[in-house]
Order: sequence, then structure tokens, then C-alpha cells
Amino acid sequence: MTHDHRPFGRLLTAMVSPFRADGSLDVEGAARLATYLVDEQANDALVINGTTGESPTTSDGEKEQLIRAVVEAVGDRAKVVAGVGTNDTSHTVELATAAEKAGAHGLLVVTPYYNKPPQSGLLRHFTAVADATGLPILLYDIPHRAGIPIATETLVRLAEHPRIVGVKDAKGDLVATSWVTKRTDLAFYSGEDALALPLLAVGGVGLIGTSTHVSGAATQEMIQAYERGDGAAALALHHRLLPIFTGIFRSPGTILVKAAMAAKGLPGGPVRSPLVDATETELAQLREDCEAAGLPL
Repeated sequence: MTHDHRPFGRLLTAMVSPFRADGSLDVEGAARLATYLVDEQANDALVINGTTGESPTTSDGEKEQLIRAVVEAVGDRAKVVAGVGTNDTSHTVELATAAEKAGAHGLLVVTPYYNKPPQSGLLRHFTAVADATGLPILLYDIPHRAGIPIATETLVRLAEHPRIVGVKDAKGDLVATSWVTKRTDLAFYSGEDALALPLLAVGGVGLIGTSTHVSGAATQEMIQAYERGDGAAALALHHRLLPIFTGIFRSPGTILVKAAMAAKGLPGGPVRSPLVDATETELAQLREDCEAAGLPL
């Protein structure tokens, strides 16, 4: 099956879900943050309702509200990809159909977590979701959270589905990824900020980032430099951005991104339990990391 080489552009940010001080969803803030990420941070698309968006603690209704708000804000100039993955196939299908009705342009479907299905179960799960809507799907392969990888042979078989177009690859195994890029035309987006450049070298097409809430424009520049054959410029940007590519994960990325957004006067608000907001010490370290990357808060 032949797919678009880069179905969602080069750069996507897994957007945080802004909350108000009382913990309620800030829909207006989500629209404002999405506009900033597209217009100022050079994102081609946004992922809404991913783990960075605190999907474990937002309701299905809140997820739908977020999609509608972000599509209305930026859907004319960026694609909106909705995270719909759960560890329950029927619930995932429900979220997928709701996301399609809300106007999403694509879906991100994570490996079912905690219950550790066999590869045959993964094949059935992802196929059921892909069959449920007309939207293109990115599989999210993140073994350290899900507990299991999507095996190479499973990815090759899933690539045959006309609506499974790519992978958010957080496996951290460039050899395994290389075998899949050799055997399929799935679009591979790095799911780890610091591996964006290495992944490009083995057939990747871009990044679904977290630090890109603040480093998006420079990261877009890095990817484009690599694509035009300027490896030296791409490597220089990779080295420059390493402090924030890695520093944003000193704590769970959501926590530090929301701290960064607050420092920049942008919507974000508090996190929901069981996460906890950044401490003053963590914020000070984040400022150091951003400064080292040439992106002072």
C-alpha cells in the first residue's frame, strides 16, 4: 500500500491541555495555545489528547471539546491529530469515531498498555480502529510505557491497511525501525525529541515533539536542513537543542511544558493529579536548559 510520504508534515507537537486554576478545561486557552504553536513555533500539525495532553485524566467529553476548539483555531492551516488510544478496543473505537465527527484530520493510536496483549491482539486492535473511520492513523509504539513493543512483523502487516499511514516511534531501536522503513512506506515520526535527527537518517520524516512547545521553530529548521542535504547545519542545531530536547523530560514532560508556558505567559495552567506542578527548583533547572539551547524563557 502506497501512502503519502509525509502525511502530517515534518513537525508536530503533542500539545498540553490547558486547565484553569480550578482544574477545569480551558477551551479558549487551548485555541490560543494551538495558534501559538502553529503560527510562532512552525508546527505543521498538532497532536491533541495524547499523554502530554493528560489524556488519562480528561473525560471523553473534554477530549471532544479540545478537538473542536483546536480544529476551529488552526484547522485551516495545520492538521489536527487526535489521540484516541486506550487499552480497550471498543473504547478506542468510540473515541476514534467521536474524533472524526469533531473534525480531526487524523488519529494517534497507542499500543494497548498494561494488559500486554500478544502481537495477534495488537493486529486485531489496530485493524479494528482503522476500520472504524475514514481517517489516517499513526500507530504509537512506546514499549517503555505500554509494556510491549509493536513487533517488526506486526508493523509490516499493519502497513498493508490503507488508513494506517505511519508510526510515532518511541521504541528507541533504530535497527528495528530501519527494517520497517526498508520493508514498508510507513511515515516514521520520532516520538523522542533527541532522536529526531538520527531517525531521519534511517528513513524517518519528522518529529512529534514535547520540547517543541518552545523549540518548534528551531526544530523545524533542523529537519529542513537535513532534508536539503545540509547535514552540518542539522547537526549543529541538534547539538544546540539537546539541552531542551532532553531537559524537558527531567520530570514528566507535561509538568515542565506547563511550567514553561506559564513562564511565557501562555495557557497551560496546573496539571491534574496524579501529576504535580513543577517546583521552583525544577523551574530554575528548566530555565537553565532553555538558556543553554538558546531559547530563554
